[in-house]
Amino acid sequence: MAKTVADMTTEELKEMLGELIEAKLTEVLGDPDQGLELRETVRQRLELQQSAVARGERGESFDDVARRLGLA
Repeated sequence: MAKTVADMTTEELKEMLGELIEAKLTEVLGDPDQGLELRETVRQRLELQQSAVARGERGESFDDVARRLGLA
């Protein structure tokens, strides 16, 4: 069921506008990194970080972050 703007809460309107702005910026600007090559040192650092997260040495679970922010 479609809503009119008049039926939306302030938060719903903000969310909708944010999504529209993000979509338009992506359409107009595209991916600024598209076509660029990833340096070997950056790739290695990302792989190390990914491994640390997989081992539980870095990062937080989504549920923990949501609880910490009072969203769950």
